[in-house]
Amino acid sequence: MRILLTNDDGYHAPGLAALEQIAATLSDDVWIVAPAEDQSGTSRSLTLTRPMRLRQFGERRFAVTGTPTDSVLMALGEVMRDKKPDLILSGVNRGANLGEDVFYSGTVSAAMEGALAGIRSIALSQRYPAQGVGDRVSFATAEAWGERVLRPLLAQDFAPRTLVNVNFPPVTPEAVKGISVTRQGLRDYGRATLEKRTDPRGYDYYWLALGRLPHQPGDDTDLDAVADDRIAVTPLHLDLTHASSLAMLNEAYR
Repeated sequence: MRILLTNDDGYHAPGLAALEQIAATLSDDVWIVAPAEDQSGTSRSLTLTRPMRLRQFGERRFAVTGTPTDSVLMALGEVMRDKKPDLILSGVNRGANLGEDVFYSGTVSAAMEGALAGIRSIALSQRYPAQGVGDRVSFATAEAWGERVLRPLLAQDFAPRTLVNVNFPPVTPEAVKGISVTRQGLRDYGRATLEKRTDPRGYDYYWLALGRLPHQPGDDTDLDAVADDRIAVTPLHLDLTHASSLAMLNEAYR
């Protein structure tokens, strides 16, 4: 099995090294094509206004001066064009990608690109404790549980244009309560905040920050599972159509 690894934290991120350890338990044909620098929060963006460069760091190891989606496109269209991967793994992200995070996440978006290309694709993220912001994040839980999460998934046929989003809770491997298949949850709006500052010349500038919002438990979502120290395995579909609104809107235009 040929596996492509990518991420949004960048080629040198510890989470990518953790993912490489996980992938090695599944195959000896593992390739890395990842952004050269941190591309967190770039979602599905493409690099269209400047050229990209591809740098090789070793056999089957490449970095791209672009986004996670660019990296998958570069892998499929250039690096691995003669023999495409059978599986794309994106991560392990530094921080969870739960609920509405999937709309912003470069990690999940790289897996989405793989799904669009008809390749089985899985995003993996490691949540860290609230007090761990700014500290080095441990990927021990992802490494310990990664193979156990992935092997059952690889035994399944993915439906067209679907992917799987995996989130590991912020506890030690021994404290994990199990694996749960979940729905995507949603938090209340307002997680993103703007912090205004002034530079030495008197001009304003802003930092965008993401806080942690409480969520209302219900229906065993990915948010519920990780909050309960379980690993969340969430199938996602790229068709965003709200099917139940079709009849209502058709009626509105009659």
